[in-house]
Amino acid sequence: MNFKKLELQDKVLFDKYIYPYKFLSCEYSFTTLYIWRDACDIRYTIYKNALIIKKKDFDGDYYFMQPLGYEKEDLKDIVEKLIQYKAEHHIKYLFKDLEENFILEMKALFGDVNECIKEDRDNFDYLYEAQKLIMLSGKKLHKKKNHYNSFVKNYNYEVAKISNGKAAADVIEAAYTWYEENKAGQEDMLYYELQGIEDIINNIDELSLEGIVVYVDDKIAAFSIGERLNDKLAVIHIEKADRNINGAYSFINKEFIDRCFNDVKIINREQDLGIVGLRKSKMSYYPIKLEKKFILNC
Repeated sequence: MNFKKLELQDKVLFDKYIYPYKFLSCEYSFTTLYIWRDACDIRYTIYKNALIIKKKDFDGDYYFMQPLGYEKEDLKDIVEKLIQYKAEHHIKYLFKDLEENFILEMKALFGDVNECIKEDRDNFDYLYEAQKLIMLSGKKLHKKKNHYNSFVKNYNYEVAKISNGKAAADVIEAAYTWYEENKAGQEDMLYYELQGIEDIINNIDELSLEGIVVYVDDKIAAFSIGERLNDKLAVIHIEKADRNINGAYSFINKEFIDRCFNDVKIINREQDLGIVGLRKSKMSYYPIKLEKKFILNC
């Protein structure tokens, strides 16, 4: 197997393989893979007409994502080929980022593999009902609505779409500022994210992304970038806000979905990576489901 480094021009190929699955997970989005292509050394090959993606996690350990586009009669041979590759190249894991349906297929093919399967809690995706994030109705989201209303009432703000032009340049500059202010303790990961933000903004149309930026008194207070992954679901890839501006996060969260994704049912706000503060923040919006991901390593 010869694995090729992921590039922007691979989007057409990846979309052909990914779209039929209607994933709820953010992992199987070309944009997600493209943002982290250097940090995770994302590479791919085609074997038996299936797309095989190899990547490494943030601990530096390599693994395969679940194969895409395979014929069921070929899956056993594909997995056995990947097991052989894993052994020859001393890869730590066989599979990560697996959905439950693929786990069931593996059990059907190989029998009892329960001892090889582990839930990857830090990488569970947070799924929300889009209309609840837009309306912020009910007791549970009352504080979020108050923060939103406070922002609207107290700040002189303007919302613009991110496209090729001033807004895009402003967002890239703001992303660099945000990185400098927040990089302590996680410099490597945030640097790769910063480079990913710049890349996707510079290619926002080619990647079919949506993005908005919020200005307060002509300075950027928040920005967000996401995409419609399929007919039911949109993914929020990037969301940044100035914590010194009261309600900026509540405003960008609600406003982005209302303006760009108000016709989808589910919003995926990605994982918390085991970061305590991020987990608390994501849970405070009361997800309707945590989309599980699994590790399979035998």
